[in-house]
Amino acid sequence: MKLFVQVPCLNEEQTLPTVLQSIPRQIDGIDEIVLLVIDDGSTDRTGEIAREHGAHVLRHARPMGLATSFRDGLDYALSHGADIVVNTDGDNQYPQERIGDLVAPILAGDADIVIGDRQTHTIEHFSTFKKTMQRFGSWVVNKAAGTDLPDAASGFRAYSKFAIYRINVVTQFSYCMETIIQAGNKRLAITSVEIDTNPKTRESRLFSSMGEHMMKSGQAILRSYIMFKPWSIFAALAAIFITVGLIPFVRYAILMAMGDQGDHFQSLILGTVLIIGAFLSLALGVLSDLLKTNRVLHEQTLERLKERQYGHAASAAARKETQ
Repeated sequence: MKLFVQVPCLNEEQTLPTVLQSIPRQIDGIDEIVLLVIDDGSTDRTGEIAREHGAHVLRHARPMGLATSFRDGLDYALSHGADIVVNTDGDNQYPQERIGDLVAPILAGDADIVIGDRQTHTIEHFSTFKKTMQRFGSWVVNKAAGTDLPDAASGFRAYSKFAIYRINVVTQFSYCMETIIQAGNKRLAITSVEIDTNPKTRESRLFSSMGEHMMKSGQAILRSYIMFKPWSIFAALAAIFITVGLIPFVRYAILMAMGDQGDHFQSLILGTVLIIGAFLSLALGVLSDLLKTNRVLHEQTLERLKERQYGHAASAAARKETQ
């Protein structure tokens, strides 16, 4: 069993040594542990420090973003024989000594993906507003994915090879929300492990403000949800348009019945526009559902190609049944 621990980095020369030194070199059930640093266009000594600590280095010539770094790290790990990939951060936010606990459910055949629950309500440097938004964001993701995860935004995660085959990162912002929604809708086994976080070392580089983070996260969640459940979205919109659109017609009919001969054609115009919007929503729902079918077929083909290229991978649940 080969484990890759990947660390996406952008100018992390101050904290990277601590991160790499604290990663376990031996874990029960793991035959080989490989360190992989994805240097996302750093201008400091991040790459040199990684090599000094025995890590493989995958470098981008310019910053490509966290999602791209995560995806490229997975591809590199698979091409070098990874069975499990753990993702952690270069700012030393996460306790690397807990990596063994993170991969344990996968080794036991109980999970395909394991997420480190930071217990955000206990993090001192998180404001009350941020804690509330973290809980709300996790609730939204769980509703979209059909999961029950307390910390959907945590980047401290372990993925089995089977899970990596089945998820496809397409966002340019952050993979955290998207991969959970994909995994949940693809019926992968996901669980979480409670962890404590290390003291804060720097501000987040993913966003400049909480508002920006909420907006980008919301976009990623909505896009991912529409990918898997387009009909429910557009059918709901159509129902709203029809319901609201009938109100002006009912109002017009009541006024006519009461003998009011005033100029009320604006009600008919408004109602007509809303009804047209309902039919357009239904049409978009049908088209989106057809595109969803086509996407599923493409993803199944991509999964088969990955199996041919990197080898077959059974899910954790399937492995457990055969043991």
